[in-house]
Amino acid sequence: MKTLFDHVSYSCSKLVTKSYSTSFSLATKMLAAPIRSHIYNIYGFVRFADEIVDTFHDYDKETLFNKFEKDLEDALEKKISLNPILNSFQHTYHKFGIPHHLVEAFMKSMRMDLTKKEYNTYEEYKEYIYGSADVVGLMCLCVFVDGDKKNYEELKESAMALGSAFQKVNFLRDLKSDYEQLNRTYFPNIDLTQLDESSKKRIVDEIKADFALGFSGIAKLPDQAKFGVYTAYRYYKKLLQKLQSTPPLEIKNKRIRVSNYQKFGLLAHSYLNYKLQLV
Repeated sequence: MKTLFDHVSYSCSKLVTKSYSTSFSLATKMLAAPIRSHIYNIYGFVRFADEIVDTFHDYDKETLFNKFEKDLEDALEKKISLNPILNSFQHTYHKFGIPHHLVEAFMKSMRMDLTKKEYNTYEEYKEYIYGSADVVGLMCLCVFVDGDKKNYEELKESAMALGSAFQKVNFLRDLKSDYEQLNRTYFPNIDLTQLDESSKKRIVDEIKADFALGFSGIAKLPDQAKFGVYTAYRYYKKLLQKLQSTPPLEIKNKRIRVSNYQKFGLLAHSYLNYKLQLV
């Protein structure tokens, strides 16, 4: 029976999540059991696509990406794949009615990372953020609202904003590796070699606006999703605060982190706020 294979596939997606992101994995654990595995499935899919364009420098990335994209489309069409990550994702995709245009937009942004190094206009930057982050938030939202289209439409804007905020925090945190290892710069009209407090403030203010809009939707999420999403929000908000208080030169030269001790402190405080219905 395929049940065992599906179980193994789900386990692989969970392992990918735990291996690549302790923070996201911790937040996902705070989701209700019926939806938790499906968020692992989404993360596994987007992580593997991202790995191809960001990590496999000794291989033909474009060939690998083309093969992954074809396997993805086959999995979505035939509802099975021998790639366990794609097999688990296709199950979540069909179960919650994830729109195909979200998957297309995500893959388009990932493909841009194969060749594009700079985003010189806000329109280019916005398009990339939509495909690389906003649509991931929307895929997760499909799971959170259990396919309820009315609830999805009501929360769509805030889910996109939260996805944008998380991605932009990652961009600011990863300035050094993106610039030195991948020769990429995402923020338009900002010379990262001359990053100063004024430039950093513009980036931070933009992220704060995204967080404000994203937070407005968290309280309206179903109970099965609210605490997990709030935990992720608190973590990224804390990371942004650390970046805001870090001198630009230090941001360019090291990766700023939230310690495990701080993560568990945030988790405890988030739980208290949740139980007191402050969110």
